[in-house]
Amino acid sequence: MSRAPYKTLTQSVVETLRARILKGEFKAGAPLRQDTLAQELNVSRVPVREALMQLEAQGLVKFEAHRGAVVTELDAEAIDELFYLRAMLESDLLFQAFDHLTEEHLSQAEAILAEFDQILETGDQIERWSELNRRFHTTLYGPANRPRTLALVDQINLSCDRYIQVELLHSRQGIITAEREHTQLLSLCRQRRKFEAAALLRQHIESAGHSIKHLLNSR
Repeated sequence: MSRAPYKTLTQSVVETLRARILKGEFKAGAPLRQDTLAQELNVSRVPVREALMQLEAQGLVKFEAHRGAVVTELDAEAIDELFYLRAMLESDLLFQAFDHLTEEHLSQAEAILAEFDQILETGDQIERWSELNRRFHTTLYGPANRPRTLALVDQINLSCDRYIQVELLHSRQGIITAEREHTQLLSLCRQRRKFEAAALLRQHIESAGHSIKHLLNSR
């Protein structure tokens, strides 16, 4: 790992550890030894500890007495709260943004959906689904000009990513359904059907939560 300014280095460690947790390289309950990680990533313990604290805030890591940092367990019950919050906040953000959506915003969202199509057709880079999903939604919410709400949604989405990864690994149909609903949502935005778009978005998020919870409970 190349040397970089401290903040950038810490963020690089966050992204590396986060990706490995989401991919399942670090299993639930696995200890995350700061010395080992620092040596492996060729950094000091300071950015590693800072990164683990950020991952704790995202719900991926917890600190236990006598054990240090460990990967958190997947909690099916947490899904209800996380996806309820997403549905409530994001449908309101879209509603507030709706009258300020321009053709440029809609074209950007359409371009992101084209990347979805490519991933589905090739089967490559499926791990980018979460990133594209966030970009698509954020593109539609941005014109609401509610930075605090958007920051809160971003934080909740970070906590949701590990659960979404379960669907990516076990339910390709869930991804296809989500993409179809994204296309429908964009169409409603183009037609300026505000109430229907907000209702579809809420249903889209709630359905994703139900699907992921079912997958977890059936494992």
